[in-house]
Amino acid sequence: MMNATLLTAAVFLVTIALAWPIGAYMERVYSGQRFWATRFFGGLERSLYWLSGIQPEKEMSWKRYALLWLLFNLIGGLVLYFLLYFQNYLPLNPQGLPSPGAGVSFNTAAAFVTNTDWQDYSGETTMSYLSQVLGLGVQFFFSAASGMVLAVALTRGFSRTESKGIGNLWVDLTRSVLYILLPLASVLALYLVSQGAIQNFAAYLNVHLLDPFLQSGKLITTQTLAMGPAGSQTAIEMLGNNGGGFFNANCGQPFQSPTGMTNFVLMVAMILLPFSLIFYFGRAIGSRKMGWALMAVALLLLVPLALFSQQQDLVGNPVFSQMGISQAHSAALAGGGNMVGVEDRIGTAGSALFGALATGTSTGSSNSAYDSFMPMSGFVNLFLMQLAEVAPGGVGSGVASEVGFFIIAVFLGGLMVGRTPEFFGKKLEAYEMKMASLAILIMPILILMGTAIAVCLPGGREAILNPGPHGFSEILYAMTSPANNNGSSFGGLNADTVFYNVLTGILILMNRYLTYFPLLAIAGALAAKRRTAASVGTLNPTTPVFVVFSTGVILLVGALNFIPALALGPVAEALSLPTLHLHP
Repeated sequence: MMNATLLTAAVFLVTIALAWPIGAYMERVYSGQRFWATRFFGGLERSLYWLSGIQPEKEMSWKRYALLWLLFNLIGGLVLYFLLYFQNYLPLNPQGLPSPGAGVSFNTAAAFVTNTDWQDYSGETTMSYLSQVLGLGVQFFFSAASGMVLAVALTRGFSRTESKGIGNLWVDLTRSVLYILLPLASVLALYLVSQGAIQNFAAYLNVHLLDPFLQSGKLITTQTLAMGPAGSQTAIEMLGNNGGGFFNANCGQPFQSPTGMTNFVLMVAMILLPFSLIFYFGRAIGSRKMGWALMAVALLLLVPLALFSQQQDLVGNPVFSQMGISQAHSAALAGGGNMVGVEDRIGTAGSALFGALATGTSTGSSNSAYDSFMPMSGFVNLFLMQLAEVAPGGVGSGVASEVGFFIIAVFLGGLMVGRTPEFFGKKLEAYEMKMASLAILIMPILILMGTAIAVCLPGGREAILNPGPHGFSEILYAMTSPANNNGSSFGGLNADTVFYNVLTGILILMNRYLTYFPLLAIAGALAAKRRTAASVGTLNPTTPVFVVFSTGVILLVGALNFIPALALGPVAEALSLPTLHLHP
């Protein structure tokens, strides 16, 4: 467990050390300052505005900002749908892969345009290179940028005074991609390729096995190796919290993440931009303490749960222990424990930590089989998603959701101690509270209703491959992941059916857009308000006491909504493990 603790500490320390200067860089980018980066990208940025007929100095109201944001996503989704549906007629398809069909095309388009990247297909056997790069790859950038502009707009709500505008959507999107996502993704892609990740457009290879084996009485002597531009796709997949794996095994595939060191770097990449945007928020509103307060809440939620998940899998399966089967491992980092579904080069601790980071953010990527985790490790993955993207949440959407919870906490704290409900000079009134409550409550309603529908209807139950509490956990996970724009998969559930394609696609779209509009409404309302000077009655949201209080508010909301469902799934399964008996 000591090695797991050191690994966890190293990931977070490296990320925070990188996120602090990137947050400062973001402040300069989004404020439109001229500095060294504009000498490289300024000319291209201005050319894009000229070609598109955009007036960068023209401000937008929150309603126009939200409407254009929705239109931008709608057009992107339609383009992606038709690109996928007609991929068998398009170039860059050396394997001659057929159309995924209407159901998978709709579900995938909805997932990738919303930064969810839920996959009910195997990438290497379903998507052509054109679909992967021009379709999914482009949305990796655009969907991440769509989340970033939400954080930027909400930040302006606090930093501006008596303003009717919250910025220009096209400018914010352009700068997110051009100045932040493209440079970081290019550096990470070069690193991954240097370590062994593949980057090509070659046809798949048939290779001879060094150790042939028998399968159903037939000697297997060859294997097909999938090719493709995995390095560049993986880089933006992780940095943008997309998570859609180029291969079905995602980051457990050695062509996508070749070594334990690339696994470490990819874990840092997952939380780098969410952490950077937290620091950006603090700087942009003129309170670096607020950035550290938001960071403290994210760490208080994420770190203990990540360590608990690692501990559960490192202890291993108690049924194996009862049978006298050793679960020890000679390699220090692998650590032994529950090695089912785990890559030996990554190890149990690295897999459990990766899973916690992927579900604590909206990445949803994987380097192991989440369905094979110990029940309480699965509980951690579920619970981190059900906390509503605050630990630290997705790129942009995470800090926006966390600020929404802080608004609720400020209001509740003010009621409890009789102080004015103000947040950095902006008085919080009934409208802001209604919008914040709406943004927080939409997600649990969608998850619980979706789970109830799937459990009650034959189409939902027929897809279960495991009985009992684990089967219920599979359905709960399948509703939680798309309804949180996460996209990770518990496995063990046949999600490639008409029922689940339609249901999860609807949950994906409803959560993304029904949650974002209230947050943009808060940004518009706050930007129009006059700033009031702090008084002795103003609640300070940056103190350690308030940080703990806000963490408690988040836990109460998450726990009260989902504890009954979690008790029926992973908790019930965990309690049943010591009593299991294996029959010969």
